[in-house]
Amino acid sequence: MAASVFSSSLYGQLFPTGEVARLWSDSAEVRAMLLVEGALAKVQGAQGLIPELSAAFIHRSSLEVQIDPAGLAKATGQNGVSVPALVDEFRKAMEAPEHAQYAHWGATSQDIIDTALMLRLRQTLNAQQDVLNNVLKAMGAQAEMYAETPMVARTYGQHATPTSWGAVLAQWGQPLADAMQQLSALRQGSLWVSLSGAAGTASALGPSADKTRAELADALKLSDPGRSWHTDRGPILRIADWMARIVATFSAMGQTAVALAATECQEIALDVAGSSSTMPQKENPVGPSTLVALGHQMTGLRASLQAASAHQHQRDGAAWFTEWMVMPQIALCWAASTNVAHALVQSWSPNLDAMSSKFDGLGGIHAEALSFALAQQMARPDAQAATKALIAKAIASEQSLETVARIAHPDLPESLFDPSAQMGAAPSDARAFANRMKPL
Repeated sequence: MAASVFSSSLYGQLFPTGEVARLWSDSAEVRAMLLVEGALAKVQGAQGLIPELSAAFIHRSSLEVQIDPAGLAKATGQNGVSVPALVDEFRKAMEAPEHAQYAHWGATSQDIIDTALMLRLRQTLNAQQDVLNNVLKAMGAQAEMYAETPMVARTYGQHATPTSWGAVLAQWGQPLADAMQQLSALRQGSLWVSLSGAAGTASALGPSADKTRAELADALKLSDPGRSWHTDRGPILRIADWMARIVATFSAMGQTAVALAATECQEIALDVAGSSSTMPQKENPVGPSTLVALGHQMTGLRASLQAASAHQHQRDGAAWFTEWMVMPQIALCWAASTNVAHALVQSWSPNLDAMSSKFDGLGGIHAEALSFALAQQMARPDAQAATKALIAKAIASEQSLETVARIAHPDLPESLFDPSAQMGAAPSDARAFANRMKPL
């Protein structure tokens, strides 16, 4: 098995990351760091901190030079950070020492690595935004279509009260829509430039360090935090939290889809299902199961990132290394989750007959409504006790709850056991979500 399922030739299609995969390679990291070095030189040249001619040469070289990540490996293993080797190779590749000496002027490795990370996170968010919007549009259209399609709601895995398939879709869709609504603020408040020098004091960046940082942010189209954030991993945690919330919602959707597609339930059908090597009857819910597995993975990754956010002193190698190990996996886990969810919502369909059949059995799906109807005739505790007694009688006599209840209380409302009349706010909740999605 490969070290990561996301880069695996064998398992990659089970956990598809799409365009995001290329953003989390060694080559992509080196390219992002060179872009930061080039932009920094250009800004410093315009400010007169380094010769303008050298700045232009460095900037142009950062766009043209190709550096093999493998060539940096030995020095990175020794130094614990890739930037010293990168800067050395960059200076050599320029073949102009009179200009190359001004590369990486006043910056530290963390400035380059953290800013390059933000560039890749921005691209990652951009790459999946349309996928998430398409998921929401599909769910919104389905929520409207099935706003009044009754199905059994379940709590603790047990039949509860009537709801609608549209409302269930809205239950997942609304938190996803909330997350997408917050994406702009997340970008502004977390995609930060880093430029604070060796120990976060900007001591080698000159008297206009704040201006240099602000202009570097503008050049790279990142936000300027107005301070050093070397040991403040808040922006990375916020991005990871945002991704984790989406993965958690899709994981919940996957868990429910597994249950609804089960042989004993069959309330949804999956157009794309997996087969067994030995059992021809099987149609395994692969997509939903993948979403649950990704949710499990994200839980562990998120815990590791939280631990890594506690830096000792002004930089902590162990904490930083841990972040490098888990943040790419978090981004890829999130990307895979959105891609799998997109395929799932395009392929599933409700089994309306199976949903309807759950209301024809001997269970107490209408028990709550019955207890409140009886509460019009007696005290609420007595009504609940009477309802429990009627349920017990229905089970013992193998009759429906409606049958035994109407015999005992002939004046019950005609619509009391009609699931379409007992869905409460479910249809309106479904339509509210659908309407929210229409501008997408």
